[in-house]
Amino acid sequence: MEFFLLASAHFMALLSPGPDFFLIMQTSLRMPLCFSLAVCCGIATANGIYITIAVLGLETIRNMTTLMTLLRYGGSAYLLYLGFLLLRAQPREIADNAPVNILLRKSLPGQFLVGLGSGLLNPKNILFYLTLFTVMVSPATSLGRRTLYGLWMVFLVMGWDMGLAAFLSGHDLQDRLGRWVYRLEKFAGLMLAFFGLTLIWK
Repeated sequence: MEFFLLASAHFMALLSPGPDFFLIMQTSLRMPLCFSLAVCCGIATANGIYITIAVLGLETIRNMTTLMTLLRYGGSAYLLYLGFLLLRAQPREIADNAPVNILLRKSLPGQFLVGLGSGLLNPKNILFYLTLFTVMVSPATSLGRRTLYGLWMVFLVMGWDMGLAAFLSGHDLQDRLGRWVYRLEKFAGLMLAFFGLTLIWK
């Protein structure tokens, strides 16, 4: 029952579009699938780091106000920067994926780091996992069982994001979107900037 509640809450959170969704979307629409999968791996790694902290029971990190403040403002600046790159991008054909900025750099390690940065610099991730494990997991639950919970969530994040990337990278979908890709990029830029500003206001 404990695992069902934990897994259900985590899956519902995955269904809610956040910065990672819009990052994957723009990468998948503009670059070959391997690069959007690298972004997904970076995001999953960041989630894995925070899930590990939660599994180990390090709830005290929530009281480390300096660290949380750095994450908050660092994450805000990062999301605003990514949003700015998309908003200032010029209209291009969907096949034109020249590396005009870091978001379109044809480098697997580079795209991994873009995803890693998005996940690590979002303080909502660490607060979500700490809250999830504090509220829904009993203190009596063994470390081994908590580890299995954590592994499930990491692989679910990776599988979900990679499935999304594969869907958005499909040629049929891209052909249908055509000239709308530029508008979707602008929308993704607006949403990333919005999330960045939200971190500052909160």
